Amino acid sequence: MRYSLLDRSRTRHGLPEAAALEHSVERAIDVEQLGYARFWVAEHHAVPGIASGAPAVLLAAIGARTQRIRLGSGGVMLPNHRPLVVAEQFRMLSALYPGRIDLGLGRSLGFTEPVRHALGRLGASPEEFAQEIAEVREHLEGSAALTARPADAGEVPVFVLATGSGIDTAAALGLPLVLGGPFLDSPELPDRLAAYRREFRPHRGSLPQVLVSVDALIADTEEEARELALPEVWAMARSRTTGLFEALEPVEQIRATRMSEREARRVEKGLAATVAGTAATVRRRIEKLIERTGASEVLATGATYDREALSVSDRELAQLLAG
Repeated sequence: MRYSLLDRSRTRHGLPEAAALEHSVERAIDVEQLGYARFWVAEHHAVPGIASGAPAVLLAAIGARTQRIRLGSGGVMLPNHRPLVVAEQFRMLSALYPGRIDLGLGRSLGFTEPVRHALGRLGASPEEFAQEIAEVREHLEGSAALTARPADAGEVPVFVLATGSGIDTAAALGLPLVLGGPFLDSPELPDRLAAYRREFRPHRGSLPQVLVSVDALIADTEEEARELALPEVWAMARSRTTGLFEALEPVEQIRATRMSEREARRVEKGLAATVAGTAATVRRRIEKLIERTGASEVLATGATYDREALSVSDRELAQLLAG
C-alpha cells in the first residue's frame, strides 16, 4: 500500500493568505521524511479558503525544497487551460525534477458563476474532457503535431480525477483513476469500478490503477479527532449558505458561533463522512475502503486549523499505513 497526501493550501483565519503557500512547502518537506510517496497540490480560483490557483508554480517551489517525494497536481482543472500549455508546464517541471512529476487532471469548473466567466469556460462535456486529456498526453509523449518543450524532459504520468463519467474516460484512455468525495459511499461504486477494470484499454502497457482520496485525520481520542475535522467541515457547511469557501477557523471560534439547525445538521453529516478518529478507527475505515475499491494507494486530504496537530496526524497516518 502506497500512501500520499493532497494539500490544498488552506488559508487560516488571522494569518495572511500567502502564508498558506509556505505552509504547503513546509508540509511537503515534513511528509517526505515520513515516507509519503506523493505530495499533490490543488487548483482553485478566487476562493478565499484556498491560496493555490496555479499548481505548476507551487510545485516548482516545493521541488526546490525536497529531494525524493513525487510531486503532482490534484489536479489541474483542464477546462481552464489549453492542453499544450499544461503539457509545457509539466514538462518543464519534469526537466527540473526528473522522475518526480505527476499530472492529475480534473474536469471541475470555477467555484461560482463569476469565476467561470472570468476563466472563460462555462461548461465542459465528458467528451470534451476526454479529448483534451488525449491532447495533453500526446504533447507529453511527443506524438502531437507540435512538440512541447523541453522535448527531452522524461515521462510525466497522467491521472484522471473522476466521479461518474470520468471513470469511463479513464478506462477508455488506459489511465489511473483517483476517486474521492461522496462518490466513495455510492452504492453503484463497486459496479463502476468493476466496469473500469473490465473495459480498461491499456496504453503503452498500462494497467488499471485506483487511488482513493480521503479526508483522514488521527488524534489520541475520537473527540479530539472530531475537533480536528471541525474547521474544514464547518467551512464546507457555511459555503452551502454563503456561497463562499472561507479560511479555516479555530475550533474555539466555531464553537462560539450560533449555528442554524440546517448548518448543525450539515456539520454532523460532514463529520461522519470524514475518516477521523484514533489510529485504530482510521485503520478500520481505510481497510474497509480499500477492500471495497481494490485501491492500491491512499491519497490523504485532511486539513485543520491547528498546524501542529495536523503534523502529528500526518505522522500517525504514515505509521499506520506503513504498518
